[in-house]
Amino acid sequence: MWGGKQGYDYDIESGGLYPGLSADDSTLRWGFIRKVYGILTTQIVLTAIVASVVVFSRPVAMFFVTTPGLPIFLAFLPLILLCVIHPYRQSHPINLILLGIFTVCLSLPVGISCAFTRGDIVLEALILTAAIGFGLTAYTYWAAKRGQDFSFLGPFLFVAVIILILWGLIQSFFPITSLGTSIYAGIGALIFSAYIVYDTDNLIKRFDYDDYVWASIALYLDILNLFLALLQLLRQSD
Repeated sequence: MWGGKQGYDYDIESGGLYPGLSADDSTLRWGFIRKVYGILTTQIVLTAIVASVVVFSRPVAMFFVTTPGLPIFLAFLPLILLCVIHPYRQSHPINLILLGIFTVCLSLPVGISCAFTRGDIVLEALILTAAIGFGLTAYTYWAAKRGQDFSFLGPFLFVAVIILILWGLIQSFFPITSLGTSIYAGIGALIFSAYIVYDTDNLIKRFDYDDYVWASIALYLDILNLFLALLQLLRQSD
């Protein structure tokens, strides 16, 4: 019914995104989506630049690794920044300034991880992350247009991340085998793949138009954590 009246009515009703969304709301929502993806692209480019500096400058990488307490500080700093960003997430331009600082802080650990990993493994992880990210994003838009809703994933994914964090903390004190590390990385990759679907669904339907910074942070963390999980998985299987 592509050329028929019935198909045309469905497109107007769905607003091009999901059933029940008006054409005017769809226009606003698409503008919001483009803005979020523009910010997300800037974050990814900034991460690539910062990580490249760390990777290609061995003294910089060694400084972050050998300085006592610095790795732990870098691990907790993004959590502190998230608490700072949240009340200012709709306050322009301070939200973008804080977002830039947050992105740089997360880019440093990514660069350190890549600096001590073979180049072909890093490239493979990048390709897999891009393929999975694009594939799941396209699927979510396709499913949303047909009335599918993924909000039910929220509680399950939240619990899964808490368990993953606790598992990681235990692993830092009681190192597990190479197989256990691979299983941990594989489960992490699955969880953050599901988060891409969940947060993309929220981007389409639920995020407020002024929450463009918070929406970009959610997707950025999904992609970044998926990349790091895949990087660890490929490193263990090497």
